[in-house]
Amino acid sequence: MGFTDYLRYDFVQHALIAGALVGAICGLISPFVITRRAAFAVHGTAELAFTGAAAGLLIADNAVAGALAGGLVVAGVIAVLGRTERQLDTVIGVVLAFGMGVGVLLLSRYHGFAGNAVNILFGQIFGVSWGQIVLMLVVAALVLATLVVIYRPLQFASVDPQVAAARGVPGGLLGLVFLVLLALTVTEAAQIVGTLLVLSLAITPGAAAVRLTARPAAVTALSVAFALLAAVGGLAASLQFGNIKASVWITGISFAIYLLARVFGGRSLTRR
Repeated sequence: MGFTDYLRYDFVQHALIAGALVGAICGLISPFVITRRAAFAVHGTAELAFTGAAAGLLIADNAVAGALAGGLVVAGVIAVLGRTERQLDTVIGVVLAFGMGVGVLLLSRYHGFAGNAVNILFGQIFGVSWGQIVLMLVVAALVLATLVVIYRPLQFASVDPQVAAARGVPGGLLGLVFLVLLALTVTEAAQIVGTLLVLSLAITPGAAAVRLTARPAAVTALSVAFALLAAVGGLAASLQFGNIKASVWITGISFAIYLLARVFGGRSLTRR
């Protein structure tokens, strides 16, 4: 059965829509992750979304709602405790260790369908329902609208926080808003690749884009294109070669794009 034949099925259409949504939002947020050196924050938020998802399964048999709630709580805790860049990594590490322990405890008490627990870690994009897509659309619209409003001051505060603070830019508030957007984005992406592999969509596209250009608008456009290529391309490849999970293809394509960007970006820097 070819790829076009699969397009007749609802679960494939749902997966492609979800993949495109996640790719677009991760592509938008990824350059800020790189500029603000927040890769560890992505990792911490993703792993702690697992704790929220485990709580959601145990309390209401709803991993997605639990992951969203957990991500927002974690964003607030990190913003309050990690007020400076020097404190941030330490706070994330401490909270991550505690949260993962709580997540394991909660998951050990869950006696429902075991696949639900596994999907938290590794994702299950071909099991996305229409209701989940609607939720993802709402989250994507919220993230996009907020980024449009705060794009310029957030860019300024990310590139040169000291000068931005001197100019009156509210760096602390922007940092909190960014962490909330990051938590929403990571939770959304985790539905596709799982909490263990979410870094491939939230970090790699931006890391590849900044190797090719220094213009903020171009970096954002390339990051979105790379994330979409990885997400949608990985889903298409998994349908064509059904013995390999979509998350493996997505992470593989992301890494290949990054390697190519390093090669061609390095050559461009050498010529300049």
